[in-house]
Amino acid sequence: MTLEPFYPIGTPGQPWGVQEKAQWLARQTRQRSYADQVVSEIDRLRAHFDVSQYGLLSYGQERYPLHALRSRGWDDALPTALVTGGVHGYETSGVHGALQFLHTRALDYAGRVNLLVVPCVSPWGYERIHRWNPDAIDPNRSFRADSPAGESAALWALTEPLRQRCLVHVDLHETTDSDESEFRPALCARDGKPFEPDGIPDGFYLVDDSENPQPAFQQAIIAAVAEVTHIAPADADGMIIGSPVVAPGVIEYPVKRLGLCAGITASRFVTTTEVYPDSPRATPQQCNDAQVAAVCAALDYALAHG
Repeated sequence: MTLEPFYPIGTPGQPWGVQEKAQWLARQTRQRSYADQVVSEIDRLRAHFDVSQYGLLSYGQERYPLHALRSRGWDDALPTALVTGGVHGYETSGVHGALQFLHTRALDYAGRVNLLVVPCVSPWGYERIHRWNPDAIDPNRSFRADSPAGESAALWALTEPLRQRCLVHVDLHETTDSDESEFRPALCARDGKPFEPDGIPDGFYLVDDSENPQPAFQQAIIAAVAEVTHIAPADADGMIIGSPVVAPGVIEYPVKRLGLCAGITASRFVTTTEVYPDSPRATPQQCNDAQVAAVCAALDYALAHG
């Protein structure tokens, strides 16, 4: 039987080699500016936060400085919270939700918690509106000490001194229609596996850590976000993206074993947000607002129960 191609690069059933990855990279084009849309916003926040460059990604002739923002007046006696966005650069509200939180709500937590916020972990992916980095590596499967992804390795090094001291980590993501039309087919083609179409959940949901589940924490976030945008229902099989729904709007992954960003610390309270920006029932501003609501609800719950 001849396998029908489902992606324009590679041979069905065969993982990509150097040539196929080069073909894929040649198809990627810069569609927006990290400097103009992200770094400029970070610069506006320097009056209120300590901004540091924690890495520099070099891809060909392009250089991407990586920035982190910390609470001014960091106090080791306070609990620490980590907020990350843009691990997948194409997930826009992850980046701009983190920046909106810094502009509008972060100072409300001054003197209560140390904040470490990384708004855009993957700037090359942000500019190309892509899930991977230029080496066709998914940073969000690569968070480990020997990471092959520069984005993941840099964040790993940044957070290492705080890894055992973090109370809460909120990792801001989106699930988009392009996951089904582009990114999942590309993943299967890259790995030489068959592509099996699936649905995209219509609404917001969370990913808990199956090895450290915190159901009350997750439901506190769901309740807050439900005031901003709709929560994704389970499908006919009781699933969201192939995982059982364990509570309204919540699924679980073993985040550390999968090398996900949410597993980068030993935080007691961990969640990955998933906003649905392609819904006719949600605007880009609602998506950003949902991310901010999720961060605030997570911080409020963790500070009250930590």
